[in-house]
Amino acid sequence: MSYQVRSIRADEWPAARRLRLTSLQDPVAHLAFLETYEQARARPDAFWQERAAGAAEGATGAQQIIAEGPDGEWVGTLTVLIEEAGSTDWAGFPVERKQGHVVGVFVEAACRGIGLTEVLFSAGLDWAWAQGAERVRLLVHEENTRAQAFYRKTGFVPSGVIVQLSAAPDEKELEFVIEPGTD
Repeated sequence: MSYQVRSIRADEWPAARRLRLTSLQDPVAHLAFLETYEQARARPDAFWQERAAGAAEGATGAQQIIAEGPDGEWVGTLTVLIEEAGSTDWAGFPVERKQGHVVGVFVEAACRGIGLTEVLFSAGLDWAWAQGAERVRLLVHEENTRAQAFYRKTGFVPSGVIVQLSAAPDEKELEFVIEPGTD
């Protein structure tokens, strides 16, 4: 595999923006992301600059990890947020212990099935454990069975927590978790 997996740099915000917009055009984006292509495209450059700086190499509260292809094009990404015990997470839920929260997972369709997603997850988990996370979690739409199967294969297990993030009562997100040493 001739891909480089690494944390982004703050000055790479245009590439981070491009990859996010690409991910939001994926056929299952409506199940995987909490914003639309149109919403993301309308955001000003300052938003993308701040987002990249807050999740760039050296940041301790979040880390965006990318997979860079042989031609330098970004083909995959995930972000890990650190949620501190005693705080509330981005959705307003209480955080009981220090944890990582994986968000924004995406790999270009042409690069799926070659082990790249596993390498991205390994790098993200390594970063979370180095930050002192006691567990790492993620939320996955109940109908996104492809993602659920991958998360199980990577060592994540359903916690039993079900979260409703949208106004639609029949749309639920399932929490999956992994503990150190099980990845």
